[in-house]
Amino acid sequence: MPTNPSKSEDRPEGDRIAKLLARAGIASRREVERMIDDRRITLHGKPVETPATFLTSLSGVSVDGKPVGPVEPSQLFAFHKPTGLLTAERDFTGRPTIYDALVNALPKSTPRLMPIGRLDLNTEGLLLLTNDGGLKRQMELPASGIPRTYRARVFGDVAQEELEALAEGIEIDGVRYGSIDANKERSTSKSGGRNQWIEMSITEGKNREVRRVLEHLGLEVNRLIRTAYGPFELADLGRGQAVQIRKGDLDRFVSTLKGSRK
Repeated sequence: MPTNPSKSEDRPEGDRIAKLLARAGIASRREVERMIDDRRITLHGKPVETPATFLTSLSGVSVDGKPVGPVEPSQLFAFHKPTGLLTAERDFTGRPTIYDALVNALPKSTPRLMPIGRLDLNTEGLLLLTNDGGLKRQMELPASGIPRTYRARVFGDVAQEELEALAEGIEIDGVRYGSIDANKERSTSKSGGRNQWIEMSITEGKNREVRRVLEHLGLEVNRLIRTAYGPFELADLGRGQAVQIRKGDLDRFVSTLKGSRK
């Protein structure tokens, strides 16, 4: 009987160590690869030499000398990020990060969390965090089509027709941005100029996308708030506070994601 050419007897069993550690919430796959290069990950006491290390479990794996525990169920948290915090684990210049605030915002028993996407230093609002590296990656991929909604307070004039044209996408300095749903919200008077609120929904989440698009339209962004990521909303969550998303809500959301999660 002929053998199946799609299968090889020489193919390693299990998954790559980076994939397993991402699932366990240690770090993203890319971050795990950097940790391997820095010899921070060991297997039975010996440094892992390559990300192409296949394992059936994380038994015997340590990170920074600490054994990796069993994989915990996926968890998702909503955090109201204030301005002035970096979305990073650490900053070598000493600037505060989201983790400085999360120490007081989360229970001590909370597993290590990774941010889903980023909010820049001067952007505030909803930041989702998870212990599941696979969920993090899938929610960040543009192919997943998850909308991110922002409210931007801007100085300057723009016609609603200009905002509606963004639905066709726009190219700025050689970078193509996909369809954007943008609408004027309300105007407020301010001595010496004009300020108004614009609501924007994007699905790609490219670096500084909202700011770049609005600046391209001749507007000055003086406040930017992310109010929703997919079905999860900032609502009345206090600045600097965090709350866990209910398991039922998370499970329902995961079931709607494009593609399957293994």
